Amino acid sequence: MSSIEHDRYLLEGLAAQNKATVEQLYKEHYKMVQSMVVNNNGSADDAADVFQEMMIVLYQKVKPGNFELQCQLKTFVYSVARRLWLKKLQQQQRFSSDSDHLEDIVNVEEEVEYHIKKQDEFTIMDIAMSKIGEPCKSLLQAYYLEKKHMNEIAAFFGYTNADNAKTQKYKCLVRLKKLFFAQYKNEE
Repeated sequence: MSSIEHDRYLLEGLAAQNKATVEQLYKEHYKMVQSMVVNNNGSADDAADVFQEMMIVLYQKVKPGNFELQCQLKTFVYSVARRLWLKKLQQQQRFSSDSDHLEDIVNVEEEVEYHIKKQDEFTIMDIAMSKIGEPCKSLLQAYYLEKKHMNEIAAFFGYTNADNAKTQKYKCLVRLKKLFFAQYKNEE
């Protein structure tokens, strides 16, 4: 399914108040909105509020059935959430400038491009991790995600000592980098 078809599917599901579609929208776009809010003087609770308000705006747009998306859905979501957040900041008087200058504080084009690029890179990394195979996948997850110490990893994977585990981790990282950049070049 292309991204245009996927976006259309999500919008139709939202208009029909399909619970699975709403959950999918959260899954795909919440982290991007949360990152924008937190990086611009907000909290996780603020991000949840902004995302909820954005979902209401989006629902009100798609409910009548004549809404035509002129960009990617994630760009639209980001733009609406950004405007809602700037409005909230202005109401809370966190910035003393008037609303005309708020655009200079958070540049939407740069922010959207940055988040889209990061999201794409995470997707490519997921693909690379799925292709790396075992024991590399588990070893890298144990070290980077589970924050286990090398001695623990060595014992779990059956290496003779922590140095051997470090060597294996290095080899796995080299393989992961090759897979990542091969996939990255294919995406361009």
